[in-house]
Amino acid sequence: MKRFQKLICRALTVVVATITTGLLLGTVQAQGNYPQRPIRVIVPFAAGSTTDIIARAISDKMSQSLGQPMIIENRAGASGTIGQAAVAQAAPDGYTLMIHSSSHTVSPSTFAKLPFDTLTDFAGITPIAATPNVLVIAPSRGISSVQELVKAAKAKPGSLNYASAGQGSATHLNAEKFKMAAQFFAVHIPFNGSAGAITEVMAGRLDYYFSPISPVISHIKEGRLLALAVGSSQRAAALPNVPTTAESGVPGSEFNFWIGMMAPGKTPREIVNRLNDEVIKALATPEVKERFARLGADAWTMKPEQFDQYIRNEVRTNAALVKQAGLQVQQ
Repeated sequence: MKRFQKLICRALTVVVATITTGLLLGTVQAQGNYPQRPIRVIVPFAAGSTTDIIARAISDKMSQSLGQPMIIENRAGASGTIGQAAVAQAAPDGYTLMIHSSSHTVSPSTFAKLPFDTLTDFAGITPIAATPNVLVIAPSRGISSVQELVKAAKAKPGSLNYASAGQGSATHLNAEKFKMAAQFFAVHIPFNGSAGAITEVMAGRLDYYFSPISPVISHIKEGRLLALAVGSSQRAAALPNVPTTAESGVPGSEFNFWIGMMAPGKTPREIVNRLNDEVIKALATPEVKERFARLGADAWTMKPEQFDQYIRNEVRTNAALVKQAGLQVQQ
């Protein structure tokens, strides 16, 4: 009887080992042949936004290289958190990705409760582009430099106002960081997106706005808006003669706005690395370079591990900025 039981145990061990090996081989083969079907790319903003345009540019080129369509799905709302939640809850198999902005690292500080963990429910693939904000003002305001703007704001505290694309948006945080670094007070006027903000500033009804470059670059070139500075730590390739706010005499005002690709947190490392390689290849193509130049975007990449660490650092930095600025936390 004991001998029979031993034989049964050995047989079961062999069966389990065979099944396990088969599953592991199947997983490896599936990853090695990735992708085998279309890839869904969730963009947490509306079609036509800078993030959406960049997502479509890079996805179009990657589709050709990967041999499978990359289908953009816009999931706008709640400052991007609706789209973030959809990706966090998706299967970690490489067939659901997200292209988001640096707002990804702001939401943990501006929402009291989120249906995901920003640091564990996502795997960074790579940044795609740095898209600096540019400080614009109407020529009719009679202010032609950052120093003149700061002087006017300090002369009559609260007399100037500034637009943003929404409470807690990157344009808002950029303006808050600039205001705190320059040590003046101005009134915040939030809009639901950039269009209304640009219209009001261009008309001179609002004083200034830290705008994404792409929607205002034609207005700058045609003289309807004056570019005083870019908010990033380096000058923008699209506006090489426009200084940074730090170069203009406001150190500590730098705010780097980026757009990057992420996947659900437990996506296999082989797939994450493959996608990292594919993004870098796409960014090197003339078509993507030309499209980015029109948008005022500068290509920017990292290794996945570096991007994950960068995101962790940004979450901490933005939490401090939100607290220092006294921004309201959404319940």
